[in-house]
Amino acid sequence: MSVSVNVGDLVKPIDTLIHKISDATGVLYEPRRIRHKAKAESEAAITSAKAEAAADIIKAESEIEITDLHRRAAQRWIQEEAKRQKNMEDIIDKAEPHLNAEAKPDSMEDDWLTNFFDKSRIVSDSEMQSLWSRVLAGEANVPGTYSKRTVNLLSDFDKSDAQLFTQLCGFGWRIENVTPLVFDEQAEIYNRHGINFDTLSHLENIGVVRYESLTGFAKDIAIKRFVVFYYGRPLSLEIPGAANNTLKVGKILLTKIGQELAPICGSTPVDGFYEYVRDQWREFLTEVS
Repeated sequence: MSVSVNVGDLVKPIDTLIHKISDATGVLYEPRRIRHKAKAESEAAITSAKAEAAADIIKAESEIEITDLHRRAAQRWIQEEAKRQKNMEDIIDKAEPHLNAEAKPDSMEDDWLTNFFDKSRIVSDSEMQSLWSRVLAGEANVPGTYSKRTVNLLSDFDKSDAQLFTQLCGFGWRIENVTPLVFDEQAEIYNRHGINFDTLSHLENIGVVRYESLTGFAKDIAIKRFVVFYYGRPLSLEIPGAANNTLKVGKILLTKIGQELAPICGSTPVDGFYEYVRDQWREFLTEVS
């Protein structure tokens, strides 16, 4: 369905994104800044729409018997769609600050956008909308960043799931990619942030981590000396031996979906965790460390 949208200057990423969303989904949307300016016009349009709707009802009543049940169903549908429309517009509004100047929303796939809004339109919680908005902005910035599978899994996330995943990512180090380091799920530093056997098992069940409680995981390291980072704070390491070097990284690895969500989950560093990991890797520390 073709929809007319006031998109302003299409050179701007947010306006291009709005135009793209309208084309892909048929969602009529105007930026919040425009909505405020057009309030009077909007109210006039609503009045006109109500008049047209009343005329349509009168015409329909002359053709079929309209029961109270029909009216209640229509009212429920209008209320539900209004809530969903608001949810979609809130997500678009919250995505705007996360768009960068090099964003390429015109390269986003229509099917991806249709699926995104089909899943996100029922999300009314502000924190969850913020997460969805970062996914939308991230896909607009670099189309192909988020798979449909990630979007579909996110639609099954409870707020508690998102909060738990964010807590886990607070232990994430940059070792080529984001790797949450959980060496001992019974250690107090993890437990006081809600990370334990049960919560890690739950995160594995919902598909964002791989959890190996017995043997753990190790990363192959191709070079002898390298640097890893904890929220930008570097740690220089040196692996003894000339070949087949590995670094133990604990009992958790993020799945592909987890890797896509980790950078936007809003995690923050855990006090004392840098020192905790440095102690775990003391045999690999260089003189610089």
